[in-house]
Amino acid sequence: MYHITDAQKQQFKEEGYFILENAIPAHHLDLLRGECQAFIDKANARMDAEGTDSLGLNHRNSRYFVSNCFRDQPRLREFLFSPLMAAICQATLGDDAYLFWEQYVVKGAEAGMKFSWHQDSGYVGYPDHKPYLTCWCALDDMSEANGTVHLLPFSRSGIRTWVKHVREEGSNDLIGYFGRDPGVSVVAPAGSIAVFTSYNFHSSGTNTTDQMRRVYLAQYSCEPLTSADGSKLWGNAEPFLKAGKLVVGEPPPELTKSAP
Repeated sequence: MYHITDAQKQQFKEEGYFILENAIPAHHLDLLRGECQAFIDKANARMDAEGTDSLGLNHRNSRYFVSNCFRDQPRLREFLFSPLMAAICQATLGDDAYLFWEQYVVKGAEAGMKFSWHQDSGYVGYPDHKPYLTCWCALDDMSEANGTVHLLPFSRSGIRTWVKHVREEGSNDLIGYFGRDPGVSVVAPAGSIAVFTSYNFHSSGTNTTDQMRRVYLAQYSCEPLTSADGSKLWGNAEPFLKAGKLVVGEPPPELTKSAP
């Protein structure tokens, strides 16, 4: 099991985040990189089918958000349910953890779009859910030049709860913070992980380099996240840890509440 220090746990509790440098094993880094282009190609194919260069948060050759890739490529589960991710989940969420969401987040070379200040919980769309966990996994060396992520610590935003977001015309981004604090820039080597709560505001700049900027996002929750009325799952709820023990492969929990 990867060791998360007491100082990192305390920083997560107080500020909502910590950084693990060079944490991803080489074989898993190769796996995540190797599958990335295929999912970019699928996103482009979907835009081709719609006759557009922009679909949701995806903008051709500029920015891609491709989700639920582990369903198309089960090998990604090797990383998602690895000892490293188990250690991170247990140190932050506790003894119970579910895979909630995963996606590739890619900025194109020389034209990679920014991503506006938001909470990941802002995309869930309602306040009554416990914060979940984002593991922002760097597949390339991250710098200001290629549009790395900026994290806003709780002590600097003064916000520890869900905030209603507004949609930005053109980019389709949701925005929930309009202050001037630039946040903490994650300048780190490939294989590093920025670990933060879904209540932490974060943003990223443009990619001005001649190479893609690739990130794999793995998100986990301490309980299944459901729709506001409790009738259906929001995202996934694949069991990972229960009472501190691995339960990978168990069926997702059944919801007992019926839709109105």
